[in-house]
Amino acid sequence: MATQVEHRVERYITTDRVRHFINGEFVAGEGGETFETINPATAEPIARVASGGKAEIDRAVAAARRAFDDGPWRRMPVKERARALRRIADLIDKHTDDISALETLDTGLALAQTRKAQVPRAADNFRFFAEMATKMHDGETHPVDATYLNYTTHRPVGVAGLITPWNTPFMLETWKVAPCLAAGNTCVMKPSKWSPLSAHKLAETIQEADLPPGVFNLVQGSGAGAGAPLVEHPDVQLISFTGSTETGQEIIGRGAPTLKRFSMELGGKSPTVVFADADLDRALDAAIFGIFSLNGERCTAGSRLLLEDSIHDEFVGRLLKRVERIRVGDPHDLATEVGPLIHRDHLAKVLGYLDIARAEGATVAAGGTRPDDPALARGNYLRPTVLLNVTNDMRVAQEEIFGPVLSVLRFRDEAEALRIANGTKYGLAAYLWTGDVSRAHRFAPEIESGMIWVNSQNVRHLPTPFGGMKWSGIGREGGHYSFEFYCETKNICIAIGEGHIPRMGAHDEERVAQGARSDA
Repeated sequence: MATQVEHRVERYITTDRVRHFINGEFVAGEGGETFETINPATAEPIARVASGGKAEIDRAVAAARRAFDDGPWRRMPVKERARALRRIADLIDKHTDDISALETLDTGLALAQTRKAQVPRAADNFRFFAEMATKMHDGETHPVDATYLNYTTHRPVGVAGLITPWNTPFMLETWKVAPCLAAGNTCVMKPSKWSPLSAHKLAETIQEADLPPGVFNLVQGSGAGAGAPLVEHPDVQLISFTGSTETGQEIIGRGAPTLKRFSMELGGKSPTVVFADADLDRALDAAIFGIFSLNGERCTAGSRLLLEDSIHDEFVGRLLKRVERIRVGDPHDLATEVGPLIHRDHLAKVLGYLDIARAEGATVAAGGTRPDDPALARGNYLRPTVLLNVTNDMRVAQEEIFGPVLSVLRFRDEAEALRIANGTKYGLAAYLWTGDVSRAHRFAPEIESGMIWVNSQNVRHLPTPFGGMKWSGIGREGGHYSFEFYCETKNICIAIGEGHIPRMGAHDEERVAQGARSDA
């Protein structure tokens, strides 16, 4: 399987390095600097990647600015833009096997998940926002008596900076690029240094779809080298960022002097609350999937499992048996359910949290160690982990670990469940399991999260708003909410009658007119 994947990489990374994509062409960086992207399953280098900085960002922003100000993209009929985006979707479908293999190679995500879910969803993003753009209305009308008519209209903002994360990178890149371009903006994308390859493939796909030069630009590199000058650039008006809360805070600070518009999807410590009257079989399936799919590197992961006292012991017993049977292994094997973490530094961070958990008095009841299989020794593997005897004041209950680690807490009643669920600085997602419909309607609105799934796992529906409360983000994307970010809403007032206009400064006029009449 690995040989097949390496062959796929050779097929479409055709240069000696992965390059930037600026003004419709793949280009090397001015200084020739590169970095290696590493296979998380083997710790071996995959490819050399151009490392951009301020010079490359300046070139990319200038190309995007010209394409927006002088090019055809924002002026073309929306149906033509939609056709272009659908061409990209069709090409993603055509290259699904290649893209999913590349994504798995670069991130360690299980191939079964990239091929069946993440890459198809990326194509869906382009199709959905292409269709949404054709249905956007010019807004509302507000007549004032019979004298004035106000109406609102939507126009693209300009140049967007899109900063994307290393978990599920291809899907999340398209989640930003598709609505940005559908609205008529142009963009410069800066992917994570830890997962640059599928961004390169997206640039190839957009080039193949024959979009006008400069509409989409890609600069590879680090946050400090390329991300900071992108955020600070005065010709960039929008920043959409997905990543950690700490990085989000820095981005807002850097972008504030140029009064940028921000959409921030940040960290999470999402609760899964299970009451005794829930369908426990389905709740168990959802709880396991919610934290251990995508290697636990999921922003909406249900990383805190809150169990009602009366079901705690039985539920935990079943949970531990299931977790021990999760298949950890080579992510290119379609039977694998959990692959390696993205980077050795991230693995060290997650292992450090397990040391913290033990020191705080939690019990590592499952996992918590590297796999015994010698074939996995070089990779960033961690067995799926369950922590028991966790209280909500512990760091492992408060801080985002972003790995396959589940903290289990218990509660006595609904009031205590709500206090624990809301007892973090984060508020991205929440999952509620109960058979009591009255409780569902009572409890869900009180959870301090931007998204709540009741008796459901994380099922994303593209028209719905995505985003968090508190330290989990600012703004919403998805459906028409994305266009609220990527468009300016303008009010136009038309006089349709002869309303009274105050005549300031007209007094001398009147005196002159009176004098002329008296002379006559």
